[in-house]
Amino acid sequence: MDLTRRRLFVGISAVLLLGGAAAYGAVAFAASRSIPEGTASTPMTGIRPGTVLFRQTGGGALHGLVAAVDLDDPGGPREVSARPCDRLDANVDGIVCLHSDLGLTTTFETLVLDETLHPTSSRPLAGIPSRTRLSPDGELFATTSFVAGHAYAGTDFSTSTVIFRRDGTDSGELEDFTLIVDGAEVTAADVNVWGVTFADDRRFFATAASGEHRWLVAGDLDERTLRAVRDGVECPSLSPDGSRLAFKQNRGSADRPDWAIAVYEPADDRVTVLPEPASIDDQPEWLDDETLLYGRARDDSPGDTDVYAIRADGSAGPELFISHAWSPAVVRP
Repeated sequence: MDLTRRRLFVGISAVLLLGGAAAYGAVAFAASRSIPEGTASTPMTGIRPGTVLFRQTGGGALHGLVAAVDLDDPGGPREVSARPCDRLDANVDGIVCLHSDLGLTTTFETLVLDETLHPTSSRPLAGIPSRTRLSPDGELFATTSFVAGHAYAGTDFSTSTVIFRRDGTDSGELEDFTLIVDGAEVTAADVNVWGVTFADDRRFFATAASGEHRWLVAGDLDERTLRAVRDGVECPSLSPDGSRLAFKQNRGSADRPDWAIAVYEPADDRVTVLPEPASIDDQPEWLDDETLLYGRARDDSPGDTDVYAIRADGSAGPELFISHAWSPAVVRP
């Protein structure tokens, strides 16, 4: 998609989807319905290992802010920052934060924060925040935004996905990489790429789409290639040990998607669909090598979400992990 069309799509999407919304207010650490009853909160001033960071949901004064809980007590006290993020990923050294600055003129940005939550760099984001991921050592991060449409259902959407290095250089649009399916290059004009997960500072996985296909692709930054591995895979997430990929899989139709969570084991080409009955439109996060985290919308409270945990082998159903939360990011000890 050329730059002029992309800017036009961003403007239209912003006006239709976000225009006229009130700006985020100043933060007051006061009682709010966004904190579960009986749960204490304190100001968050930095990143601690052994925690899960997430976007606070549930409405109220703290809605949209970055918060944290201890890994061994996710239902316990939470720290809440003064920093709003729509989507985030984090490690012990900092946070990548995709943010919508709501106002009469809505803008989108990518903020990189250090371990004390202070911005170290910022850059414009092409459209509505969707996905972000850090590489294992934090040297790279990827961002995905919607530049037309606002959902992955159907074909009436367009994404912008870019991989950035810590030094400020970037890959350019991943849709401009060479996409290879069954040994042949795909040159269709409708190619979109989203949902990056990193193996290291060169290799990554993502979703590439064209027509009715949604391929898991293995990407190479040096070769600037995307090679299809499997069809029917969206928003992959590589396990910490590098042996499996969690993803979302459509059990419904293109017009009425019903997203299951599944785990792909490349070693034996096996897919396990996990026993989560709800439709999950999220990129899973690995809590550890055996457990996945993901956001789930509340049926009884539009706009509110919770983070659930589920065993990656499919041996047990989902369990509530963090209430009023979205976009979990595990900061490992």
